[in-house]
Amino acid sequence: MEYIKAFIIGGIICVLAQILMEKTKLMPGRIMVILVVTGCILGALGLYEPFAEFAGCGATVPLTGFGFNLWKGVKEGILSDGWLGLFRGGFKAAAAGTASALIFSYIASLIFQPKMKE
Repeated sequence: MEYIKAFIIGGIICVLAQILMEKTKLMPGRIMVILVVTGCILGALGLYEPFAEFAGCGATVPLTGFGFNLWKGVKEGILSDGWLGLFRGGFKAAAAGTASALIFSYIASLIFQPKMKE
């Protein structure tokens, strides 16, 4: 049942992002930023953690989960290192996700021919 719940919740997040792409003139990069910032804001408000516990990977794998992960890292960094943790915590928490996103997107750009939206 966990897999079905994660699939449905993650699918809903992706459908909402796809609707933004189709119905607005926003570029995909801006939509990605909206998703990450939404995860950060919901994490700061204390709403994303219960949602992530309920939805599992359906909430932690999409970009909103990446924003929540950044928020958790910044929060922990500030608590342990003070204001320096504002920068260090986010880098530490999101290093693996950022590195893999960069590597895999570079590989995808070599395989496919990216096109700008008209």
